[in-house]
Amino acid sequence: MLGVPGSALAGETAVAPSHVLTAEQSNSSMLFENKFFLKLYRKLEDGLNPDVEVTSFLTEKAKFAHVPAFAGAIEYRRAKGEPTVVCLLQAAAPNEGDAWALTLDAVGRFYDRVLGRKADLQDASIPTAGLLGELIGGIYPEKAKLLGQRTGELHLALASDPSDRAFAPEPFNALSQRSVFQSMRASLRKAFTILQKKLPSLPEAFRIEAEQVLAAEDQILAQEQRILEQRSPATKIRIHGDYHLGQALYTGKDFVILDFEGEPARALSERKLKRSALRDVAGMMRSFQYAAYSALWQPAMRPEDIPFLERWADTWYRQMSSIFLQSYLGATDGASFIPKDDDEFQVLLEAYLLDKAVYEIGYELNNRPDWVVIPIRGIKHILQKS
Repeated sequence: MLGVPGSALAGETAVAPSHVLTAEQSNSSMLFENKFFLKLYRKLEDGLNPDVEVTSFLTEKAKFAHVPAFAGAIEYRRAKGEPTVVCLLQAAAPNEGDAWALTLDAVGRFYDRVLGRKADLQDASIPTAGLLGELIGGIYPEKAKLLGQRTGELHLALASDPSDRAFAPEPFNALSQRSVFQSMRASLRKAFTILQKKLPSLPEAFRIEAEQVLAAEDQILAQEQRILEQRSPATKIRIHGDYHLGQALYTGKDFVILDFEGEPARALSERKLKRSALRDVAGMMRSFQYAAYSALWQPAMRPEDIPFLERWADTWYRQMSSIFLQSYLGATDGASFIPKDDDEFQVLLEAYLLDKAVYEIGYELNNRPDWVVIPIRGIKHILQKS
């Protein structure tokens, strides 16, 4: 075993009291007197864990302040072969909860305001900007804007060192585009095979919508295939890889981004690949829709109010996604990983949004069948825009 210290550990000479965190997680965690956070990996693989690699890079090289600072790691090293990372030590990040909880609270208040004006809104088709702003409130949009900015700054930091082979931006060339499309096509076929098989068991309320999405398989594939037409593609970079509202802590004033391990079910080598930054962007935009529907299905919500509020759930997540995206683009203006052509940017973003929603269909059918309506409606919305 070998300890690899980080700068955040400098000056510490005593071991602080600790306790094991009991929250449900994919790894085991300990907190040392609110100073340090230790993550013990349950899935051990040979090679440098991307969580350690990215956190160390952002802290030591990029000097990115919006991640829990790297304090060290413990590796198991053999005489031959790559080391195995056992755990990661980071500076603790005081917070008021994650962005998911913050968002659920904001959506809940939005629904309360909508229900308070139900009689006036019953026949409203498209709300005016003034009415929508009044219903949403002025606080959360600023949070979504800040999260978009921090996400953009994260990607800029990850692409900041062209001399570091592990992090230097690389061309998103024709070969890369073909590889991405083939992965999207395989994911689509897999998810839609499961959806077709489980269609009879879905709740009747949205079975018709599922059938509509199944019928749009060729349209989805054609939309994703358009990424092969990119003529001035952006670079690909190291990204978060599993980005959603639960991966950002809210400090009360700002956000701290965490968990760069990627999707644990994927192989280590795959989680370290450079990809389009828009994959992270799409993940966060999809997370806004999940928050809107999750808040809709809270136990305190009256069942008779849900059908009326569903349209407003769609309105809310589209608005927040737009605010997040515009802020992200403002922070990354001129960056090599953003397509210069607006049409090419839109094609790439929509392809990643579709791919993420398609993946969600398979996940929900295997874990929470009642939630499959979320990605199904997400796909319908994306196709309507394209």
